[in-house]
Amino acid sequence: MGSLRKDSIESNSEKQIVLNPSERARILYKIDWHLLPFVTVFYLLSFLDRANVGNARVAGMATNLSLTGFRYNIAAAVFFIPYSFAEVPSNIALKLFRPSRWIPSIMVAWGVVMTLMCLVKSYQSLVVARAFLGLAEAGLFPGINYYICLWYPRSERSKRIAIFFSSASVAGAFGGLLAYGIERMEGVGGLHGWQWIFCLEGIATVLVATFSFFYMHDYPETAKFLTEPERLYIMNMLKQDANNLSSRFDTQFVWQAIKDYKTYVQILIYLGLLVPGYAIALFSPTIINELGYTAANAQLLSVPPFVAGAIATIIVGVYSDKHNLRGPYIIGGALVSLVGYILLYCSVQAGPSYVGACLAAAGNYPTVAVVLAWAGSNAGGDLKRGVVLAMVIGLGNLGGICSSFIYIDPPRFHIGHGTIMGFLSLSIIMSLFAMWDYSRLNKKKEALCLAGNITDDIGYEFQDMGDTSPLFRYTI
Repeated sequence: MGSLRKDSIESNSEKQIVLNPSERARILYKIDWHLLPFVTVFYLLSFLDRANVGNARVAGMATNLSLTGFRYNIAAAVFFIPYSFAEVPSNIALKLFRPSRWIPSIMVAWGVVMTLMCLVKSYQSLVVARAFLGLAEAGLFPGINYYICLWYPRSERSKRIAIFFSSASVAGAFGGLLAYGIERMEGVGGLHGWQWIFCLEGIATVLVATFSFFYMHDYPETAKFLTEPERLYIMNMLKQDANNLSSRFDTQFVWQAIKDYKTYVQILIYLGLLVPGYAIALFSPTIINELGYTAANAQLLSVPPFVAGAIATIIVGVYSDKHNLRGPYIIGGALVSLVGYILLYCSVQAGPSYVGACLAAAGNYPTVAVVLAWAGSNAGGDLKRGVVLAMVIGLGNLGGICSSFIYIDPPRFHIGHGTIMGFLSLSIIMSLFAMWDYSRLNKKKEALCLAGNITDDIGYEFQDMGDTSPLFRYTI
């Protein structure tokens, strides 16, 4: 199993390796085992560290730091300002430096910030710490999405992104369980239970980052776990999938991403999904607490919605790749989440409201992984793809600021739920437009290739055109 078997390989006239489906799947699974555990744990820690402020609030932080009025909302929101604007520079840096150096470095940075957050004594120090946490964490999520694009063809990305993104749901569930246990350390070492939440979760991030410096792989061409035939096959597969588009560093590809209207369509889709996503992460314990449950039970009852989100994320990611469709799955998930928020908005009883919270998470979380696979797949060329993903994630994450200020009218939270329904509707409308537009462009390119007799043999002529190349086809 360690190398390509002779009976499964053919060589065509261009010395390209052609594999049967089972052998191709074996190589991709081999890559999965060496990549996905790392990126999944990275993102689990990232989401845990940014969202644990919600658990800390319920565990007593709001009282100890006098987080009255909009103070908690401001502390939650300030994270997203540096987080959003540092993502594009970070992905450009990832292109210039090795992933195995850049990603662990930013993990150490935010792990240290997270650990030191246990020392905050006032509202002002919490705000400053959250701002630095956002700056340090900024590069991870777009970086991992870009990293996956460097290893897998477009048709294989959605389920991989879904697997690592499902760790966000797991982090929400795990965070509730951890908070339930850690807050019982109240008074140990002179710290409150909520301070121990920050301290222990930050230390875990630093330890994992240190380990990953030595065991994270950079690119297929340098991966030691691949045999030479396997490496050649993966590199050739990625080159064909990219339609021979350029992978070099050139600022023209940065400008291609910035000037492309399709980038901003994807940003609006992502924004409409991120506002509900962060609201779920930041306010689930509070919403459940306001349904009449105690603080401790609210921590535990925040677990099932996130578990439902994790399971749905993986299932939707697998079927999205199987059918090679993105838009319909985004629309379907957004509709499920919309039903959940309608229940939360209309119901006056705890039971139906809790079901609504579960539906909201189960519908929303899968869509985020799919829309990122969609944005990455439809940006042609390595650097443009990296910048597009960073722009989509960075500007979309400004929605986290909105998420931080909409849950202001307990116990029913009509303003929050109503705002989220509007954002989900925005995603549905923009997804419908994107599907129509990509289909229109594909038909236009097919007609152009047919009229001009354009084939893959002359693909090198269009290598700097990105996804505007007549040979590039958009995923619907």
